[in-house]
Amino acid sequence: MIWKLNGLRAAGVAVAVLIGAPVSAAECIAPADPGGGWDFTCREVGRLLAEQGLVEGNVRVTNMPGGVGAVAYANVAGKRADDGDLVVATSTVGVTQIAQGKYPGGTEQMRWLGMLGADVGVIAVAKDSDIQTLDDLMAKLKEDPTSVVTSGSSGAGGWDHIRLLLVAQAADIDAIDQIRWVQFDGGSPAVTQMMGGQVGVVSTDLGEIRGFVESGDIRVLAVLADEPVSAFPDLPTAKSQGYDVTGYNWRGFYTGGKVSDEDYAEWVDRLKTLYESDAWQETAKASGLEPVWRGGNEFTSYVTEQEQQMAEISRQIGVIQ
Repeated sequence: MIWKLNGLRAAGVAVAVLIGAPVSAAECIAPADPGGGWDFTCREVGRLLAEQGLVEGNVRVTNMPGGVGAVAYANVAGKRADDGDLVVATSTVGVTQIAQGKYPGGTEQMRWLGMLGADVGVIAVAKDSDIQTLDDLMAKLKEDPTSVVTSGSSGAGGWDHIRLLLVAQAADIDAIDQIRWVQFDGGSPAVTQMMGGQVGVVSTDLGEIRGFVESGDIRVLAVLADEPVSAFPDLPTAKSQGYDVTGYNWRGFYTGGKVSDEDYAEWVDRLKTLYESDAWQETAKASGLEPVWRGGNEFTSYVTEQEQQMAEISRQIGVIQ
């Protein structure tokens, strides 16, 4: 901004006129209270976009909690659908809510920009479990879906549950609604109960149970990622074992559904440039995220597919009709 003192005088007082101020500035809506994952996404990405000179000035963060992101979704759709300066932080949790009809509209209402990182899903058993591999687990569930008690930190129909069921679907298990599921208040409590024999399998984010992996108290049957994760490169992926499933709890952004192609492409380019920077790679890993990029049309297709998969599974297990 450039302040210029012009020659105007009003009652002997100089009047300062703002010359060349930007009409608008970049804004990121965090659809939650300060301190959570969506707030972190807005603030850290916004900070780095400014520091890297990818936006003019700073990125203003607006917290808009309500309905696990539904309030912000409705606000953008109804009032700011064409605002090319606005992005909204979201994640797999948001798409799960959309798929289960908890938002005022489907994914087609927005333009999906990109994901920059993710908590990576894992499926794990206790180190002394007789289930040695992912194939062992799937064979056991196929023979009798009730034979193993599975668990995680979400309720039935939540993301921890759904990503386990995606693997079961990939194994051609038909009766996924019969797989037993128990919710705990976090991945660590679930692992503790598993080690005590109360449950047989845990599906959760790797970051939540990292300490148990490092100590060797559990055996990770599969990492639900495209490639081995940087922190534990020896852990097998589900894909490497023949199950074409990823289980990212990704962090990314959407913008309004009527934003111009030009503004949309500019945001995708900014985010991709940021993703490729050392600053983001270091920030993501320091925060327990695996850097993962999908952007533009690829990301839109990914989100659409996720919505469809989640809706289908949610119907199969009776979460939605």
